[in-house]
Amino acid sequence: MNKEEQVIMAFRDLFNKMVWLNKDKMEDSLKGYKSSEVHCVEYIGKYVDSNVTKLAESFYMTRGAISKMTKKLIKKGLIESYQKSDNKKEIYFRLTEQGKIIYKIHEDLHKEFQERDKAVFEQVTEAQFDGMLSFVEKYSRHLDAQIKKQGIDMKSE
Repeated sequence: MNKEEQVIMAFRDLFNKMVWLNKDKMEDSLKGYKSSEVHCVEYIGKYVDSNVTKLAESFYMTRGAISKMTKKLIKKGLIESYQKSDNKKEIYFRLTEQGKIIYKIHEDLHKEFQERDKAVFEQVTEAQFDGMLSFVEKYSRHLDAQIKKQGIDMKSE
């Protein structure tokens, strides 16, 4: 296995370990909610004026799939839709009080996991962080270009 394959496998393995370690606690604390729903709530909680297009782009999902999910979240009482007085065409989303509770639980769990893993990150130098971030950004830009090259427009699907 060459270094390139080792890096890809290491990323995948690292991600899978994180998911496995966090899974039980997440599921216990957020019973009745799918991971995708919680992450949608997280996005809406972090970004003002979230809409279907922004969510679709962020999650690499179709607008149709996001519409379906937001309808479920509205039905579950986690988000509500609204329009701006100057733009009656666009529909935006914000968290309800129940949505804010789910958002807070999720954020607290992330802080707990961050605390658990703190010992590793405390050993990483600024230069190492900069190098890792630089690589991830370059790779992400490359993948964005590949997606674009395939003619996939996440906004229109």
